[in-house]
Amino acid sequence: MTRPRLLYDPIKEFAPITQGTLYPYILIVHPSVPVKSVAELVKLARSRPGQLQYGSSGNGGANHLAGEMFRRAARVDILHVPFKGSALALADTLGGQVSMMFDTLVTTMPQLKAGKVRALAVTGDKRAPQTPDIPTIAESGYPGYKVTSWQAIFAPAATPRPIIDRLYQESAKALKLPDVVERLATQGGNEIVASTPEALAKVVKDELTSYAKVIRDANIQLE
Repeated sequence: MTRPRLLYDPIKEFAPITQGTLYPYILIVHPSVPVKSVAELVKLARSRPGQLQYGSSGNGGANHLAGEMFRRAARVDILHVPFKGSALALADTLGGQVSMMFDTLVTTMPQLKAGKVRALAVTGDKRAPQTPDIPTIAESGYPGYKVTSWQAIFAPAATPRPIIDRLYQESAKALKLPDVVERLATQGGNEIVASTPEALAKVVKDELTSYAKVIRDANIQLE
């Protein structure tokens, strides 16, 4: 992905505190797409190379990367259609102008319940509590596939370790409060993580490495 060089190093200049929440995306198709599973989607895509499209919030966004990773894992020729935001991508998916998209649960659930889209899979490493009957892409034939978004707390890199530890302890307690858990559950099916600073540091390093490879290999560029 080509872009101006960042003026900071996201690893060296921030001290991880805790990964607070985690949520997957959900792969949805317009009802006119004659598939009810990932396997059927892959079969259809291979029979119609370049004809199925997936919408995203824009080049380099998480749902774009989810689609690109799926395209590569399944070895299918599907066309990426970037929009200026997920709301526009969802609108055209609902209208049938694009075949599918990877979207968040919080925005998709009302459309799913109304029968305006069909869900095929979620992108996490386990099924979402809100949609226990919908499999993951990994269990649909593509082990290792995982795309999630998350929220986390960081501090400046020079923050003393005792302060980091205190921030982690208090944040972890707050994340487990019943009213906090309930509120987060309504905001996209967030899973409470409350990870240690070391675990968050590993997540950041691993995802920067894996997503950077996808971006380079696919020559994804911001516009």
